Amino acid sequence: MMSKAGYKNLSNLGEFGFIDRIAARVSGGPGVITGIGDDAAVTALTPGMQLLTSTDMLLEDVHFRRSWHDPYHLGRKSLAVSISDIAAMGGIPRWSLLSLAIPSDLPLDFLDEFIRGYLAMATEQGVALIGGDTCSSRSGLVISVTIMGEQLPDLILRRSGAAPGDDIWVTDTLGDAALGLKLLEGGLDSAQPPNIAQKPDCPLIGVEGLLSRLLDPTPRTVAGQALAGSGLVSAMIDISDGVLADYGHIARLSAVGGSINLEALPLSPAFCSAAAGFDSFPYQLALSGGEDYELCFTSPPRYRENIADLLKKCGVDGTPVGIVTSSPEVKVFLADGAEFAHKTEGFTHFA
Repeated sequence: MMSKAGYKNLSNLGEFGFIDRIAARVSGGPGVITGIGDDAAVTALTPGMQLLTSTDMLLEDVHFRRSWHDPYHLGRKSLAVSISDIAAMGGIPRWSLLSLAIPSDLPLDFLDEFIRGYLAMATEQGVALIGGDTCSSRSGLVISVTIMGEQLPDLILRRSGAAPGDDIWVTDTLGDAALGLKLLEGGLDSAQPPNIAQKPDCPLIGVEGLLSRLLDPTPRTVAGQALAGSGLVSAMIDISDGVLADYGHIARLSAVGGSINLEALPLSPAFCSAAAGFDSFPYQLALSGGEDYELCFTSPPRYRENIADLLKKCGVDGTPVGIVTSSPEVKVFLADGAEFAHKTEGFTHFA
């Protein structure tokens, strides 16, 4: 099948033709003075705001597989995971740069759908694509996204403000994406997953929900900005590598520790139903599975009701899952007070 304008692959279109193809689909946004087309983009911050900048890379067969990730949702996710970093600091996402290293055999239709998904997420989140780069790749698709946002200096939340006695909170549910990945991989702890589509207590829609959390995550920008504006939060981070590892970053930079209640971790009905078919309940996935892209934050206990009400207004649940401690360690405990022997803290490259 031929793509629009009669092109079938990138070699027919060329690098600059491809860039022009993207630029034709991009409109400006708040603060964009000069977008795609010049040597550099020109943007203007809202008066009084400070710039927030983050970058992420997604590599084929490391962060995603083309056999699992359709191009539209891969485009959405590529931007969503970067926006999540801005949300974690209470920021307002504004502008993005997209760079692609593209294998020679990647169809142009794939790239068109990828860009369509990317721009759909950008529109939903109020983000303008203002530039980037392209090159060839000899080892799979490489996606690099730089995200920029802004926020008033006093509202920017960092990882370094947690204090002993604060509650440790998370938004929504944990472990869905990690369990979805395990089901795609075909097993959990070397066991084959149950035939979930035929289990009366775990309908297929539940599995689709788990896969959606993996393939099409939602950055918590509204909740992040509301928490930042509330003055009730002492530190915050997004959960990309698992709550144990990511809260560990808060603990390290705040010079504190933490006590996490394993059985307080919020789990979705789909997670519990799908996990019921395995020999051991996979708490480890909720603790360390990663790719949740929820928010983990700390707040004094006196604000529990205020925090719950605030998050409810944002359309997301929140759950206190532990307490910030003065010891330097982050430990996980069962309901009876026994320490949980977790296998890993979370995903890390080069391990």
